[in-house]
Parts: sequence; C-alpha cells; structure tokens
Amino acid sequence: MSGPSGVDLLGSELWSHHCAWDDLIERDTGFAAFRDVLSLRPDWTSRWSATWRYAGDEVSSPVRDLGSMPAAGCEPVRPFSWSRAQRHRPGLQFLVSTGRLHAYESLEEARLLLALDFAAELVEVISQPFRLRFWTGDGERGHVPDFLAYTRTGRWLIDVRPAARVGERDRVAFAASAEVALLHGWRYVVVTGWKPHVLATVDTLSAQRRPLTDRLGLVEVLLAAASERPRSFGELAELTVAPAVARAP
Repeated sequence: MSGPSGVDLLGSELWSHHCAWDDLIERDTGFAAFRDVLSLRPDWTSRWSATWRYAGDEVSSPVRDLGSMPAAGCEPVRPFSWSRAQRHRPGLQFLVSTGRLHAYESLEEARLLLALDFAAELVEVISQPFRLRFWTGDGERGHVPDFLAYTRTGRWLIDVRPAARVGERDRVAFAASAEVALLHGWRYVVVTGWKPHVLATVDTLSAQRRPLTDRLGLVEVLLAAASERPRSFGELAELTVAPAVARAP
C-alpha cells in the first residue's frame, strides 16, 4: 500500500489522510497467546454471559445475544467513584461527536476518548459497556471492558491499560473480550500507549473543537490592521484591546 508519492504506508511514514485512529496507538497483542486458557466448548456462547445497564436497570444475556444491546439508554455497568486516596483519576470528557459528556476512569482513558473524537468517525461510545462473565480451565472469571465505540466503519471493543501494567490475568480477560468481539463482528484492541507526538498534537487541536465566539470583535480588528501593511503577528495582537486573547485565533 503506497501513498500519493509512492511512499510505503506500512513503513515508518504515515500519511495523515490515510490515517485511522488505531494507526495512532501502541497496542498489546500478547493476549492472543492466552486463548488456549479459555473454555471454548461448543456451547460457550450460551454459557458465557454479559450484563449491561439500560435506563437504570441491569439486563443479562448469553454473549451470543450481546449484539442486541442498544446504544441509546445504556449506562456504565460499573459506577465511577471519587475519593481522596485513590490512585487513578476518573472524570467526564466532552465529545463533539456525540455532544455529551462521557465517563472515564483514568487519564489514559480520557486521552483515548479525545483521540476517538478526532479520528474514529465516532457516532456513539459507551463507557464500561458491560460485565463479561467467562470461563477458563480454572473456573469462572469476570471482566468489564473500558469502551464500546460505534463508528461509521464498525464497532470497536476497547481496553486501555499502560504496557507496564499488563499482567497475565489481564491478558486472559483480554483474550476473552477478543473472542466476544469476534463473535459479533466487532474489532477489539488493547491500547497500551501512543505513537510519538500524537497526544501533543491532538491536545493542541482540541482547543479548537468547539465553535468559538468573538465577543470582543478582535478578528475584525486584526484583519483590518493586517490589510493596511505587513505586520508581525505580535504587532497585530498589540493593536487590540486584549492582546493575550487576540493571539488565540
């Protein structure tokens, strides 16, 4: 696959107009080796279960029926908590794609939501979408994936975990999540980090996500001054009533 200049897009260079959100991430692939730990008997799709919250109530079903889970009205299946001594930082992230606030449990998850909003053709996203109960050779286990993202190119089931914190037990849960995603034709990914400069770039662009109003009429002053004669940007800003604000546009 090559770009307009014949550059190999699968190599070190990445053309921005061919770039999807998952091209920006560092991912864990080690969970694939733990598939053999799972109990995937012929009846596993009815034996494994999923529970989600819909309009305040919990709904459970075999994982084979998980595809019928609606996006509208679904709530995080696990409540978010805030306390003084906790080591993670939960919060709410506004997404332009949905026009709503979405919950996250860590700064890593907040960054993921921001990237999805910019590059994933996002339609909807559910935080902590369901509680998966699955079976291994050692018995029953549980896992709550971090996000289920609805995009114009399909659904993504997503877990977020820094690479240094991914352990063997995590990878077993990730392998189970991958099986459920495959069952329903979703894509699954474990985000462990980001390619160089991605976060800085997206964070800079995020300042312009919302429509801005020019209540001080600075743009008109800047354009008028620039049309008179060439001036540096600093000189233009100093001609306004609020130079610090004038520098932002």
